[in-house]
Amino acid sequence: MSSARIFSRIIGTGSYLPGEPVTNHDLVARGINTSDEWIVERTGIHARHLAPEHVSCSDLALEASRRALVAAGKEPGDIDLVIVATSTPDFIFPSAAALLQDKLGIRNGAAAFDVQAVCSGFVYALAIAEKFIRSGSHRCALVVGAEVFSRILDWDDRGTCVLFGDGAGAAVLAASDEPGILATAIHADGSHSGILSVPGQICGGKVIGRPFLQMEGQAVFKFAVRVLKEVAEEVLAQAGLSVVDIDWLIPHQANVRIINATAKKLALPAEKVIVTVGHHGNTSAASIPLALDEAVRAGRIERGDTLLLEGVGGGFTWGATLLKF
Repeated sequence: MSSARIFSRIIGTGSYLPGEPVTNHDLVARGINTSDEWIVERTGIHARHLAPEHVSCSDLALEASRRALVAAGKEPGDIDLVIVATSTPDFIFPSAAALLQDKLGIRNGAAAFDVQAVCSGFVYALAIAEKFIRSGSHRCALVVGAEVFSRILDWDDRGTCVLFGDGAGAAVLAASDEPGILATAIHADGSHSGILSVPGQICGGKVIGRPFLQMEGQAVFKFAVRVLKEVAEEVLAQAGLSVVDIDWLIPHQANVRIINATAKKLALPAEKVIVTVGHHGNTSAASIPLALDEAVRAGRIERGDTLLLEGVGGGFTWGATLLKF
């Protein structure tokens, strides 16, 4: 396969949600000052999954990866690049990707590293993997979004704790003679970091600052809707396509208001939008691959469909991937 004709395609997907769903009513029963009506009206979320204390980011990634490998018809030894998008890794180091590599039994020296772009992490990781494959340096990448956001939530803050959940999604990306990923775009603007952050750190064995997620909801909403429209138009222009060519929009599953507002800005009908946030909440970097895998396994997404994946997250980061499935 000559370098001039190397493309990259998603050849398999997988996902995993830990434990049983935790409903809005369950949260109320746990003493959180909220209600099912309040949460659903503002977010569209009915339930989320929360990982037990002994379950880590790489554990979730492992289950999603195993399913993606089976779907792709690949063995762990076929993988020569592992990228995990996460903001909640097992440790400061080694990376969740290195831990995942070990748990999968990949012993071929495959490159492994994490990407930290919060909710945009999966589209960032896809863009990176695509460049590696198209360069000819690698042929088969495992790209994972995995999060245990429940570990960084303040359960006394009803404005944030009800929004998030834990989970993982994975995709196997392989070299191909036919175009799969058609266009990618990733961006960041650190001047907006204050509206969504976890401003804590470890120093001398102690937590310095506040180690919980904090967010200015309205500011995030306005920023997200604007940049998601812009980055969608950017990748469409790169590929020489228009909105009418999109079969499915798979946005970051933050809340239904952002999803609906973005689709409206793009003039995309609701029946072309994959929405899964209702039953797993905002799983950050895991949300796009979770939604992708669910739609593939349900038979909604078929081979040959044109997909637009896009996300926005703390940093602020944002990005999109346009692909032929």
